[in-house]
Amino acid sequence: MAEQGTTFGRWAVVGVWAIAIVGSAIVVSLAYSGTDEWFGDQGPSGAFAALGVVLAASVLAALALQLASRRPPGFVGRASASVCGALLVVAVASLALLPVVLG
Repeated sequence: MAEQGTTFGRWAVVGVWAIAIVGSAIVVSLAYSGTDEWFGDQGPSGAFAALGVVLAASVLAALALQLASRRPPGFVGRASASVCGALLVVAVASLALLPVVLG
């Protein structure tokens, strides 16, 4: 039973990365398709606000999933890996948005 909790905690890290990848892919694809309004902000730079929402959702999911694992040992490491991975995904997505924003 203890192994299942540890395994769930590790899989939750990958799940958070998947949330960040899917959310970032949606934002980038909508930005390249010509979406002009993001949360009331008209203009191409509003897509960065949408990426901020993706990152916020990833952080909340990371904390919720790690708390749901009910395994205190390694919580900080697993939560940090989740958030850092999501941050890396969103950073790459923001670099992918630069051609849309700048031109």
